[in-house]
Amino acid sequence: MRLVLLGDGESPHLEKWARALAPRVELWAASSRGFTPGLEALLPAARRLALGTTPRAEGGNVAVLRTLPRLAAWLRTVRADWIHAHYLSSHGTLAWLATRVLGVPGRIAGSAWGSDILVAPQRSRVARALTRRVLRACAITTSDSQVMADRMRELGAREVMVFPFGLESLPPAAARPKDDALFFANRGLEAIYRPERVLSAFAEVAHAWPQARLVVANDGSLRAALEARAGAADLAGRVQFVGRISSEGLAQWYDAARWYFSLPASDSVSVSVLEAMAHGCVPLLSDLPANRELVRNGENGLILVEGEALAPRLDALRPQADRLAEANRCWIAEHALFPPAVDRFVARLEALQGGGA
Repeated sequence: MRLVLLGDGESPHLEKWARALAPRVELWAASSRGFTPGLEALLPAARRLALGTTPRAEGGNVAVLRTLPRLAAWLRTVRADWIHAHYLSSHGTLAWLATRVLGVPGRIAGSAWGSDILVAPQRSRVARALTRRVLRACAITTSDSQVMADRMRELGAREVMVFPFGLESLPPAAARPKDDALFFANRGLEAIYRPERVLSAFAEVAHAWPQARLVVANDGSLRAALEARAGAADLAGRVQFVGRISSEGLAQWYDAARWYFSLPASDSVSVSVLEAMAHGCVPLLSDLPANRELVRNGENGLILVEGEALAPRLDALRPQADRLAEANRCWIAEHALFPPAVDRFVARLEALQGGGA
């Protein structure tokens, strides 16, 4: 089965999909930008098309749509069985225009990434209508949460497969005991992820726990303001910013930290949260439907509600934190590993290709 991945080839998430699909299909890839070194190593140049645009996360990517003639010409030579579009409001639109308007052969599978379903359709009636068209053009779509799948169905999606964008393998258990006073956060330092709320929540804990420390990984436009806030008297010397670090470095912080903050304003199931749980961190999450698919509040982590004191709730969990860590690792092993999910996805594509219902 010949499948074209259509998305941002500079994204590690698309590379992860490529690694999972490569042993199972004849894989090709078209990128709105370029390709990661990993994707270049995985696929020969003859099976890659880099369109060289610079898409913006906030939308308005007319330059991406201008690549349609070039993309369509390439797809006609590939003659894929499936065009697998990632991020539906941009690459899904390209796939829809190529197949439905320009007559490129191939069926569309679509994978939603979060804001393309949860945010973009709310921006305007035009964006909503476009999302509907793209979803209806997909023979099958994937979602990493039930709440996003429900929203996709409301917008007209046909068949939706739901599985987390999970881990490629379960990491080994930490070799050393967890530091009960160490908190870790690694979402982007941008407004959507509300890193200022992470600092506020930690400041309350730091007041009650003299030994508490917070390590903040990743980067973004808010970093300077956050570092200034962390220099205030209530947080001085308690918060460390480490910037963007390697996967090995992330694993080391996950293994060391007892607690993990992820407090975005909008999100589907986060890979970072799954990673933290797999490494035995206790998740402290914002009150979002997708987060409630992962955390039973007060049982295997906490959902942080505005105005509710955090330190007493952590005090209640701390004596059973090791048991929670093991339970979360077991849940990840059973429900959130990526290769078995991709096996099911490819099997469904093959069934649809063969005319299966």
